[in-house]
Amino acid sequence: MSADRAQKNRLVDLSHTVEHGLVTYKGLPAPVICDFMSREESRGKYSLGTEFQIGKIEMVANTGTYVDAPFHRFAAGKDLAELPLSSLAELDAVLVRPNLQQGRAIGAGSFSGLDLRGKAALIHTGWSRYWATEQYFEGHPFLTEEAAQFLRDAGAIFVGIDSLNIDSTDDGSRPVHTTLLGADIPICEHLCDLDLLPESGFRFSAVPVKVRGFGTFPVRAYASIGDGV
Repeated sequence: MSADRAQKNRLVDLSHTVEHGLVTYKGLPAPVICDFMSREESRGKYSLGTEFQIGKIEMVANTGTYVDAPFHRFAAGKDLAELPLSSLAELDAVLVRPNLQQGRAIGAGSFSGLDLRGKAALIHTGWSRYWATEQYFEGHPFLTEEAAQFLRDAGAIFVGIDSLNIDSTDDGSRPVHTTLLGADIPICEHLCDLDLLPESGFRFSAVPVKVRGFGTFPVRAYASIGDGV
């Protein structure tokens, strides 16, 4: 991105902060964040007045705001290292605000009439306001299988949601993960601050570390809004 373009764009952080002891998904352990080498320990290794900190983190892949690659669901699917950047970064995007007054299941009708081909679809439910509370883990909004099929057939290339899970956790078959990841469409869960975005005219990026043999990893998800888009 050129300096001129960067000045015209506003970047909006859409990811939660990964913190020591903060559970992302009930039943999975919280991250352990600590020093591998503290500043005090480093002082004997360098010249006087020079010190460094080397951090250490122990965590499951499903921590914070993360992207799922097809390998998360399918043994033969693309892992994180195989996902092309074109499926994760600088994506034209649309924001969808479904009507949840009729229930927490988001059906295909919420996406009717939208131009989704070649775009990331970000679903704003408002559930992220419960992050780091017990309520976050219960009664979250989710997509139906029909909605996932609609997104796939409409040509969406990425789907994100600001909720605990894009699927209903009551359905062990996980039809949304199965449908989208089966079509090589990455999924991002636990987004936040989607209320700061317009409905269209922005780009979205959520790039995980390039890890072989992993299907999920945290990301720094963000949107780029402005004249330079």
